[in-house]
Amino acid sequence: MDISELYQIYQAHPVITTDSRDCPEGSIFLALKGASFDGNKFADMALEKGCAYVIVDEKEYAKEGDERYILVEDCLTTFKELAREHRRHFDIPVVGITGTNGKTTCAYLLERLFSSLGHKVGVMGTVSYRWPGHTQAAPLTTPDPISLHKNIAEMAKAGCDVCVMECSSHAIDEKRVQHVPFAGACFTNLTQDHLDYHKDMESYFRAKSHLFTDVPRADKAVATNADDVYGVRIAGLAKGCVTYGFGGCPAGVSPEQHLHGELLEQGTSGIRLRMTFRGKSWEFHSPLIGRFNADNLLTAQSMALALGVEPEKLGALAGFRGVPGRLERVLNRKGLHVFVDYAHTPDALVNVLQALRGAGFRRIVTVFGCGGNRDRLKRPLMGEAVARLSDTAVLTSDNPRFEDPEAIISDVLPGLKGAKELVVDPDRRSATAKACAMLGPDDCLLIAGKGHEDYQIVNGVKHHYSDQEVIRDILGADGE
Repeated sequence: MDISELYQIYQAHPVITTDSRDCPEGSIFLALKGASFDGNKFADMALEKGCAYVIVDEKEYAKEGDERYILVEDCLTTFKELAREHRRHFDIPVVGITGTNGKTTCAYLLERLFSSLGHKVGVMGTVSYRWPGHTQAAPLTTPDPISLHKNIAEMAKAGCDVCVMECSSHAIDEKRVQHVPFAGACFTNLTQDHLDYHKDMESYFRAKSHLFTDVPRADKAVATNADDVYGVRIAGLAKGCVTYGFGGCPAGVSPEQHLHGELLEQGTSGIRLRMTFRGKSWEFHSPLIGRFNADNLLTAQSMALALGVEPEKLGALAGFRGVPGRLERVLNRKGLHVFVDYAHTPDALVNVLQALRGAGFRRIVTVFGCGGNRDRLKRPLMGEAVARLSDTAVLTSDNPRFEDPEAIISDVLPGLKGAKELVVDPDRRSATAKACAMLGPDDCLLIAGKGHEDYQIVNGVKHHYSDQEVIRDILGADGE
């Protein structure tokens, strides 16, 4: 059976499942092989539970004469080809964003900019998948190939004429985005994260770089960060790209292709930037706080310039007020300065804490933890960043997953040796209450690690937990 015939079956049965425990009536079961299980062995069970068809790649599990069994050479390859076929029927330009930090904010900024230019925009990223008439919480930053292409098709049906998508290193490495003909791609930065998966920084970089070298369109617009050593390497891979930064133009890149930024001022009310590109200069004030948000604003503008947007249109970004869980100010009845941020890497913590330092608060109290079953090497580095840039460090639990929270805390503590003041409490709510009690009117509380997430994962089970809700419960919601 060729892919076009299989696609016709998919159109009649558009729900694909790879879990034999979850087989909606009339769906298609795809027998993927995992590290521990071979889906072929569960094909019969899937049919018993209501699947209309099963796709297998082992002949012994395909019952001859029963048209419900579809035998293919390789289920994973078929999965990706089916995704590509689905995507082919609904084509809109896709802009991909990759890097360790800043992807979500940049996605929101580009959504704001394209919307201001009259486009209907669909977005897939860490916070949500959304387009006109549809919003859902994101189970993954970048979805599986079938979901990805189905979402793009739904965006097209809803009238979208551009899609902005965060591309995680896992998704690129696993080739989830392999068949997406990106119109544009931008690189934010690369700092230590996900080494439990990639093992070392070079492997991490290579995974990211595939977005610029291995996807279908060689003529896509590219923007990359010239202030980041890995971003400069991307510039070497993507000739003719637009670079951006607050420093000079990197060697080998034409000054005509470099967006130069200047951070004119920053404070509690935001930042003022001046940009220069191809002899044109413009500036605006943004309510976003901190140097890292200045980087995000440059990233979005450089991507837009690479796509042909004129500089005079970029002022639309000035009114953007922020992203849920990204240095999000939580208003409260006591009027205290409280921010929630997703920072869960050493570099992200440094960026957000430096932003708050630059805003001029008297003292900074930081509540943070480290996720379980993730890169252990970054744990003391996160502690060191908090110790160096905070007046009080409050070490607690994040998403322990299947690890002992006390063991995670033990991994972090060596990095906190230089802390001016240290509080350790594995109960996140209790730790947050202690931190709130320390605040004065000119102080600032940063609660880092979870951002927009409204859950905590303990022993593999999700429990409802929102840093924002806890703050409002402790300090009172604004207006009460």
